Amino acid sequence: MKAILKLEELVQFLLGIYLFGLLDYPWWSFLILILMPDIGMVGYLFNTKIGAILYNVFHHKGLALIIYIIGCYLSIPLCQLIGVILFSHAALDRIFGYGLKFNKGFKFTHLGEIGK
Repeated sequence: MKAILKLEELVQFLLGIYLFGLLDYPWWSFLILILMPDIGMVGYLFNTKIGAILYNVFHHKGLALIIYIIGCYLSIPLCQLIGVILFSHAALDRIFGYGLKFNKGFKFTHLGEIGK
């Protein structure tokens, strides 16, 4: 992935950290929760199609932003937290080249094949 795309993802990750800082949760919870969206990989235990769908739901920035905005609009801090964690995690994954998955398998992403 090009350096400029990684830089863009880094800025988005930093935005996620900033938004988390606006919430009333301890900082150590960010370090624990940032790995939670990877629970979406459990779908790969069934097959690659279910794995890709579940992974993509937990790593879709648009969905993360919708959850966050709903949380802001309805004043639900838990929704804001979920949105921030999903968004930040997706940005962090993309810094390392892990994009949204295709049905062919885990290593086939919208950013290219992992490991190439």
